[in-house]
Amino acid sequence: MGSLKRLQQLLGYSFKDESLLLEALTHRSYTKSSNNERLEFLGDAVLDLLVGEYLFDRFPNYNEGKLSKMRSSLVNEKSFAIFARDYDIGSLLRLSSSEEQNQGRDKDSLLSNAFEAIIGAIYKEAGIDCARKIVYHILTKHYPNMQIQDLALDYKTTLQEITQERFGVLPIYNLLSQEGPDHKKRFTMQILIDNIEYGIASGTSKKLAEQACAKIAYEKLAKLPPKSNSAKQGAKL
Repeated sequence: MGSLKRLQQLLGYSFKDESLLLEALTHRSYTKSSNNERLEFLGDAVLDLLVGEYLFDRFPNYNEGKLSKMRSSLVNEKSFAIFARDYDIGSLLRLSSSEEQNQGRDKDSLLSNAFEAIIGAIYKEAGIDCARKIVYHILTKHYPNMQIQDLALDYKTTLQEITQERFGVLPIYNLLSQEGPDHKKRFTMQILIDNIEYGIASGTSKKLAEQACAKIAYEKLAKLPPKSNSAKQGAKL
């Protein structure tokens, strides 16, 4: 089990009213009153704004379409659940015994909702500037070295179109390993095209690792002659 103090240290923010944090961690199965649904509603709006603002400032040359695609890749249940696991929020959730037995502490939906609620609680108590500092830190930590830019390109979709056109097959992604504790896992994936390995890459989620693999394969295929019909040529590059 984690601790509220440890969570606040990781977030870089200490609540003056700790009951707000407890409310953000309280699932509706635990109590019908003072659960995290209202704070989740608030946090969802705050995150939508701050992630959009972060992308707007960081990528001044991107048009609305690219920015929207990037934001939708970040503002979703899967991404928020990954952030929640990084802070071990699951161990602090207040759940009913039945939800506990139903593996509620590791459900993406519950983790995502709690993460949104915590951001909502921070905004409620400390305002937008404090919430912005924390959200920006989380985004920078999870997407270092401009990796967030790859979200706008969606290499997986682009690569799929290329391999279907050139080789008549779809890329295959294999999970090679996953390491680390539940709240801080790292996944290593392999990409195959026509049974030929094109690359291996790692990420903090399977989705990011697959995107990294797709980028490697895409860059290899880009070096092939336009009308090449052999995947094996690209694998040797």
